[in-house]
Amino acid sequence: MTEVNKYLQHCEAVIVDLDGTMVDTMGDFAEALNRMLADLRLPAIDVPTIEPMVGKGSEHLLRAVLTHVLGQIGKPATATEIDNRYAQAWERYQHHYLAINGRFSRVYDGVEKGLAQWRSKGLKMACLTNKPLDFAEPLLRAKGLRDYFDHVFGGDSFERKKPDPLPLLKTCEALGSKPANTLMVGDSSNDAEAAHNAGCPVVLVSYGYNHGQPIREVAATGYVDALSELQA
Repeated sequence: MTEVNKYLQHCEAVIVDLDGTMVDTMGDFAEALNRMLADLRLPAIDVPTIEPMVGKGSEHLLRAVLTHVLGQIGKPATATEIDNRYAQAWERYQHHYLAINGRFSRVYDGVEKGLAQWRSKGLKMACLTNKPLDFAEPLLRAKGLRDYFDHVFGGDSFERKKPDPLPLLKTCEALGSKPANTLMVGDSSNDAEAAHNAGCPVVLVSYGYNHGQPIREVAATGYVDALSELQA
C-alpha cells in the first residue's frame, strides 16, 4: 500500500476535479471555441495554444483566447477591446459548448474504477470544478459519472473559484466532512493551492492540464497516474 493510500484510510470524503482529472475535455474546448471564433469572424486557435489557458474558469479562458487571436491579427488586445467583445463571445461560446458538450471528450482510463472503489467503501464524494455548473452536470451525465457524486459544484456555484479555498470549504460543509479528512483530487496548481489553503490533503494526477507546467513541481500529498490507483 502506498503512502497516499495509507492516508486515504483516514479520509471520510473525496472532492474530485472534472476537466483534466476525470474527463479529457480538450476536444470540447477546441470545438466550441473555434465555432465561437468563426461566429466572431476571428481566426481559429489550436489545441496546444488552448491547453495552458484551461483550468481557471470559462471567463478566464475566453479572455485569454480573445487576447491571443486579436494579437494574431494585429488588433489592439486591450482590456477595453476584450470587454467590448466578451458578451458576444460568451453568448456564442455557451451556445456551442452546450450543443457539443461531451461529444469531443473522453473519460480517462481508471476514472470509473476509482470512483466505484471509493463509493463502495462508503466515502462521501463531490465533484468541484471551475467549469460552469450548466456545463458540468450534463457532461457528468453524458459520461455516466454523475451518480457517483453526492454533490456537484461549478465555478459559478460560489462567490469565488479555485485556487481560492472558499469552494473547497463550502464543499466540505455540504459533505459534512472536516477539511483535514477530505481528500482533494485534481490535475493542477489551482487544485493544490485551493486544497493547501483550505487545509485539505491533495493528490494530483500525472496527466491533465496544469497551465503548461510539470505537475510534479506542484507540492502535493502525492501523485497518481490513474484514479484507480487510489484505493481506500
